[in-house]
Amino acid sequence: MLVVEDEVKLASLIRTALREQGLLADVAIKGEDALWMAAATPYDVVVLDVNLPGIDGFETVRRLRGEEVQTPILMLTARDGVEDRITGLDTGADDYLVKPFDFGELFARVRALARRGPTETGPELRVGDLSLDVARHTARRGDVEIELSTKELQLLEVFMRRPGQVLSRYDLLERAWDMEYENRSNVVDVYVGYLRDKIDRPFGVESIETVRGAGYRLRA
Repeated sequence: MLVVEDEVKLASLIRTALREQGLLADVAIKGEDALWMAAATPYDVVVLDVNLPGIDGFETVRRLRGEEVQTPILMLTARDGVEDRITGLDTGADDYLVKPFDFGELFARVRALARRGPTETGPELRVGDLSLDVARHTARRGDVEIELSTKELQLLEVFMRRPGQVLSRYDLLERAWDMEYENRSNVVDVYVGYLRDKIDRPFGVESIETVRGAGYRLRA
């Protein structure tokens, strides 16, 4: 997710709450930053404030849609007038939530918008006898439930949405980590190792392959 909010404390609070739900979140404080970030990263949802320094939220939505960024957008703002809501939706936003808000409602709206995105294929992903319930954050090999950390689940989801596709370390960093990662570290290799130790080795299989010089691939 991308959270665009110029109130730093509120942005941090939203980001922390989303992470507690197992969601990745980057933060931008200006509309101009949101434009290049949303164009450069395949976010599932953008949460966008209206009152921003520089270009406001309405203009940000308008420009994103003009640049053919089709990521679902939830406008989050204290401006609760009907005309404001109409303007936001007419400029290309998908939903509108007024401050103050309940975090439970925010999560529900984010989930609903994410389901519309191009990468969402359903609540459960299956590759062979490996399954991942995205909503319940549970993984299974056959009938055996596998205990995974939040990051391991996020990385497994990236693989399972692209079975048979070679994913570079950069691809995996882009999709399973937010912008706080150190891209020169071996964090991808470490977590691929963790996954193999949990979803492959105990079952005598090798579903995650190393493609020398290219990255990793989950057998289709």
